[in-house]
Parts: sequence; C-alpha cells; structure tokens
Amino acid sequence: MEKIYIFGHKKPDTDSVTSAIALSYLKNQLGYNTEPRILGDINKETKFVLDYFNTKVPKYLYDVKLQMKDLNYHKGYFVNENASIIDTYNYMVEKNITGVPIVKENNKFSNLVTMKTIFKDLISGDFTKINTSLQNIIDILKAEVLVQCDEQITGSILAATYRSTTFLENLKLDNDTILIVGDRHSVIEYAVNSCIKLLIIVGNNEIKDEHLEIAKKNNVNVIRTPYDSFHTSKLMNLSNYIKNVVLDNNIETFDENDYYDEFVVKSSKLGHNNYPITDKNGICHGLVRVTEITEKRRKKVILVDHNEASQSVLGLDEAEILEIVDHHKIGDLTTKQPINFRNMTVGSTCTIIYSLFRENHIQIPLDIAGLMISGILSDTLALTSPTTTDQDKHVVNELEKIIGFNYVEYANKMFKAGTSLKGQTKEEIINSDIKLFPVNDKKFAVSQVFTLNVEEILNEKNDYIKLIEDIKVNKECELVLLCITDIIKNGTYILFTSGNEEQLSLAFNAPDIKQGYYIAGCVSRKKQIVPNIMEVI
Repeated sequence: MEKIYIFGHKKPDTDSVTSAIALSYLKNQLGYNTEPRILGDINKETKFVLDYFNTKVPKYLYDVKLQMKDLNYHKGYFVNENASIIDTYNYMVEKNITGVPIVKENNKFSNLVTMKTIFKDLISGDFTKINTSLQNIIDILKAEVLVQCDEQITGSILAATYRSTTFLENLKLDNDTILIVGDRHSVIEYAVNSCIKLLIIVGNNEIKDEHLEIAKKNNVNVIRTPYDSFHTSKLMNLSNYIKNVVLDNNIETFDENDYYDEFVVKSSKLGHNNYPITDKNGICHGLVRVTEITEKRRKKVILVDHNEASQSVLGLDEAEILEIVDHHKIGDLTTKQPINFRNMTVGSTCTIIYSLFRENHIQIPLDIAGLMISGILSDTLALTSPTTTDQDKHVVNELEKIIGFNYVEYANKMFKAGTSLKGQTKEEIINSDIKLFPVNDKKFAVSQVFTLNVEEILNEKNDYIKLIEDIKVNKECELVLLCITDIIKNGTYILFTSGNEEQLSLAFNAPDIKQGYYIAGCVSRKKQIVPNIMEVI
C-alpha cells in the first residue's frame, strides 16, 4: 500500500505537530498506510509535549516533488555484461526497447547498449575475434559438448574451407585458434595435436574416439553443432560478450532520487531516449525511456493546520493532496480531484481531529489523547484565547478524562517549557514563529513570541527592531510586526518597522502607538492581529 504523508505547516507548532501524529494514528487504524512528518524544527513547547507523552519526533520532510522513482519506468530492465550479443538483442526485442543498461556483478551499472550500437558493431566490428563463455557458444549453436576444458573462450575464428592438404601445409594452429570444421579427420587430428582452444564440428558430423582422447589430453574444447559451416561462422560473432561491443563511455544516468523536472531539462538537451536509473551506490534499477513516460505516481499527502501553498512543503503542486484538516481561513490551494476538506471555526486542529475519532468510532489511546489536548491548549492559550470555542472546551474536558490530570496545571508546565528564551539568539526568537500574509499586491509579516518574561525582549527592543527592519527589506514587506504575548497578563506588546505607525494606529485604534505598545486582551494573531492589519494595508 502506497504511503501517505501527513504534515502541518513550515513553522511547526504544537497544534500542527500533534494533529499530524494523531491523524496519522487514526488513519492507520482505518487501514491506511500513513506517516506523520514535520517541515521544520520543532519548538521547545512541542519538544516538551512529545517527551511528556513519550512520542518520537516525526521525521523531517524536505519536499514532495516528483522523483525518478515515482515514474512508471522499466524496473529490472538490464542485462549482465557477460550476456551474449544475440541474447541482449533478443531481450530488447522481447521488451520492445531500443536500448538496455549493461550491469556487472551485483547489478552494478556498467554502460548502456542500443540497437544502433549492436548493428554498427556487426557491420564494422572484427568478425574473427571471440571473447565469450563456452556456454554462450553452446547456446547460440545449439551444440552438444564432447570435451570441455574451459569456461572462458578467447581466440580467433578459422574455418577449414581449404583442401585438407592445403590446410595442413599452409596454416599454423595454436592455443588461440577456434576452428570450424566438418568431417575432415586429418584436419581434426592436426587441430587437436596443435592444442587449439576450441574445435567446432559442424553438421553433426562424427569425430573419432582417438581424436577425442587427444583433445582431452591437450585441453582442447570440442563441441558439435547441427549447423553448417556458413551458419556457424555467421552466428559465432553473436556469441561474444555484450561488453565487447564498443560502447559510449559518456552515458548519462539518473539516480532514482533525482527530481523529475531536472530529468526533463537534461534529457531534452541530450536528445536521447534511453536513460539508466541507478541508486547512490551505482546499482542499476532499470531503464527510463523518454517517449514512454506516461504514469507518474505522485506522492500522496494530507495537510493539517494549514491550507496555503506558501506555508506548505516544497513541491506540493507535484503531489496529490488527498485531504485537508484545518481551522484557518481558506487559502490558495487547488486540487485536480475533489477531496475531503474539513475546515471548522474552532481554536485548534486537534479539536477537529477529535471529532474524526468519534465519527469513525476509534478509541483514543492515552498518549494520543495527551498530544491532542496539548495541541488545543497551545493554540487556545489554555482556553483563554478569543479563538476558543465551546467545542474546544468540550473536547478538552473529554480528553482530560482519558489522561487523568488537571489541564490547567499541565498547561502551565507546557507554557513554562515553551516560553523559555534561554539559549536562543534574537534571530531565532523572531523566526521561530513568523508568517507572511499577502494582501492584494503587497504582503506583511507577523512574528509572535509567547513568553512569561516580556522584559527580557523589551529591554533590548532596539536590537529586535533592527532585525525586523532587515526582514522588511529582504522579504519586500509593507510591514513587519513582532508580537510579544504575555501569557500571564493575557495581552501583547508590539514592536514594528518604521513608517508603519499610522497603519498600526488605525488597525488597533491606538492614536498614541509607539514601540512596545501594549494591547490588552490581544493574544490571537489569527483572529485579533492579522485581520486588523489587512484592513489598513
């Protein structure tokens, strides 16, 4: 069963991470093969939650772009370098391909051979030289073995077409000779006594026992074929190892993890049709043919806690979105097919996922219940945020029964762990939870920091203002706002970029606005900050 990735937004918070894990558990209970992932480093609060409920941090997902392994390419299409030319040709005819990768031992990629290469070799190659296995010769000549001394046959082909006396008087034979002969017993005797490499008796003719004994004594390989001399000579060259064919040493290969879009660009420049697929160890996995790329197995994904492309994984447009579960405003994502889209006006994605558990009659284990209540408490500031709904409160009460602890006490521990700024640089504090918001042809950014020690930031506000000024320039924003939310006072202090005083005064109805201005009761970026700014940008 194909794997489905479930993940939240690029700046993972507790709700996005816990909802991905909880939904993955639910889907797997329903028979799907899913895996929760994250798109960035988790924050301290989320780490506390995962550690508290003994849950592993989901693996990082860099992108969901199409890769070569996602194509319906010819898996397992290759031949060993010791295969004969004729076997390789027949393989290509059977598979209806014009080229095939050549592999060494353990399927290590060696080269690529095409029909064109084979035909060129058969026309202009050296017809007299043989370097192959005795078995390849036996197979192509449908021969029987009379004497076998070697597995490897290397030498020059010679056919006994002269009169016997002419042959015996004028031709010198040695261990490099591969002789094709009929029923000329004097020539046969001369050949086995000359210790040639291979004697081929054509037309199923007889060979004397005494000549076979000499052959055994002198390590001469002897086989017998039903073909005549002409056909035998013609077929012998096709028994050569395919690795003997003069191949191109500059074959372009693609790793199975290479991106499809990069393949399209490179292959269009090269103009070839056949490309071997390998892995990082050089092992050949098969062949991709440009003219036959039709089916692409797009990676399957489910999004939680977001539904905007800018907040999601790289390459999302190349993936197949199966489902979205979110509690934010509808974004800009589109899909090729109808999908399940659960979007509700609640304070947390985990609240929605709790409903999905109940709708599907799946029991919630303690650790999953703990993760879900953590996501709700985090996004609603322990049910004090204006985004909190009666449904959030109901779900927290129900999850509290499963876990068996007081949510207020737990939330305090979670916030204390998550709001510690110790060990973080100012840049890390600002970038830990910053989001861009487009408005018509403009955009603005809002960074939010939850803390129990507001003075730690306000005492160095000039440094923070300089950093958000840099973000304004680098990100080409109309405005950058840093919100320092005091969890105890249930309000937010703001730092902002220069030139935006008038806009913020209108947004928050504060004519005396200045750096470090306190907005009482303001804790929700989504509901209390972003909508107000959108009205004035």
